[in-house]
Amino acid sequence: MPAQTALPEALRARPVPRPGRWVSGAIVLVLAAMVVNALVTNPNFRWDTVWLYLRDVNVVRGVGWTLVLTFGSMAIAVVLAVLLAVMRRSDNPVMRWVAWTYIWFFRGTPIYTQLVFWGLISVLYPRLSLGAPFGPELLVFDTRTVITAFWAALVGLALNEAAYLAEIVRAGLGSVDAGQAEAARALGMPESKILRRIVLPQAMRVIVPPTGNETISMLKTTSLVVAVPFTLEITYATSAIGSRTFEPIPLLIVAALWYLLITSVLMVGQHYLERYYGRGVAGGPGGRRRNRRPSRQAAIRAAGTTRDDPFAEVTP
Repeated sequence: MPAQTALPEALRARPVPRPGRWVSGAIVLVLAAMVVNALVTNPNFRWDTVWLYLRDVNVVRGVGWTLVLTFGSMAIAVVLAVLLAVMRRSDNPVMRWVAWTYIWFFRGTPIYTQLVFWGLISVLYPRLSLGAPFGPELLVFDTRTVITAFWAALVGLALNEAAYLAEIVRAGLGSVDAGQAEAARALGMPESKILRRIVLPQAMRVIVPPTGNETISMLKTTSLVVAVPFTLEITYATSAIGSRTFEPIPLLIVAALWYLLITSVLMVGQHYLERYYGRGVAGGPGGRRRNRRPSRQAAIRAAGTTRDDPFAEVTP
């Protein structure tokens, strides 16, 4: 009976020392401690006032109006952006030029200037009417009654944002292989169904990250609606309280904390949306999903029906 060959001793791998990590971590901890000390020990921040007005009724109401402006304008802007992106890709030159002119105008003028014009719309057009051009008026509306400060702010934000989102959507639609749409046409699918069922679901992987960034940017852009003027959002609400109490710094901190809280929630939502639309893509957020179930090999090994290393006798 031949003698069994002795197996070599298993290698004992040692991790590569990385002292730079410990040094950088220590530096960051020291800097963080200095920042916390500067914030906590400075009485000029008036943290008691911050905590008092953080839950103030006017501030919480301002948060609500800020969220309404953010999500309302983004919802309108997304619909307009998809329409503009489809028009930019259309074979009709009139549609292409209309979409290009819209994007050129709203991206070329500041949002604050646009909001000022929306606030003065009742001065430019005291009446709004429906009827034949240069002909009789069928319906006449008072502009101040129809376009209030809230609607002027909402529409102004949405029209401006649609110009930026249109380019994001166009880039996302262009990232989908054209062969898939051609194959769908060969099967007899209409263009609207191809866009809705084939192109858009795949384009969302490219569209969602910058759209999430635009949503967070819109949250802070709502502070400019004072140009309309709309005076119920959080920045104006906290500024008014700070002017009345002669403590502007604590109220600015209150607004900053609310913005940070809302932004954090939006970032979490964006993460899960990216993970959902990134499923099945190598290297994408959905492609790195952690496998929480034990593998089949691990289950067989845990059953104890086989040796730990079945190839130990033949491995040199």
